[in-house]
Amino acid sequence: MKIIKWLLLAICFVSSTAWAKQIAIVIDDIGYHQRDLEFLTLPGQLSYSILPHTPYSQIFATLASQANKELLLHVPMQALNGKALGPGGLTVNMDKEQLQKTLGTALASLPQVKGVNNHMGSALTQQSQAMKWTMEVLKKRNLFFLDSRTTDLSQAQNAANFIGVENIGRHVFLDNITTHEQLQQRLDELKYKATKHHFAIAIAHPYPETVDFLRQALPELTEQGFELVPVSQLVHKKYIQLAQAQGKGINAR
Repeated sequence: MKIIKWLLLAICFVSSTAWAKQIAIVIDDIGYHQRDLEFLTLPGQLSYSILPHTPYSQIFATLASQANKELLLHVPMQALNGKALGPGGLTVNMDKEQLQKTLGTALASLPQVKGVNNHMGSALTQQSQAMKWTMEVLKKRNLFFLDSRTTDLSQAQNAANFIGVENIGRHVFLDNITTHEQLQQRLDELKYKATKHHFAIAIAHPYPETVDFLRQALPELTEQGFELVPVSQLVHKKYIQLAQAQGKGINAR
């Protein structure tokens, strides 16, 4: 029993060490512009979230898959500010059949995706029932959900937990303000969170200022001891840690 106990402790130690200071950066809003393709030239394991039914969604997905880059579906969801959603949008007045059919069609158009996150959504993600309908679709396809956290009142992760969909939340928006000073400040915040919690997730957007900043900043992250990983890796990490914690609880009893 003592040998087993020490082996488990060693595995946990090696795992926590290997996972230290991991960062995932998701580039949202991909698909409307040809210039979005430039983000595929950035170094490291970035993840890309593609808006459905957009002019460059298919070519981006094809090129990203060829480059072994991770893809998510960036699902437009109704916002409190009433902004137009674009194609494939989910609204608060949809019934279950409408919502699930719209989401299913968007997912079918991009079969390469491993997960989903919300585009806008400050209104819809507050609706528990709509989020459960959303998670039912993801559950059938074995997809994870990244909550972009556009509202503190989001019910998305609660619904995902209820339905049994693996999920995680965003920590930092990298480029709400695209000056170099603000980009650096947000990156420093991301690094702080990754150092404190051993991982952190940022969302960025396909702005010219962002691609220029990341081209310089990403190699420096590696030099500073951070590991850039696909967001799915952090989702899996979360659930391995939860399983380990539950196992320790069982052993304690």
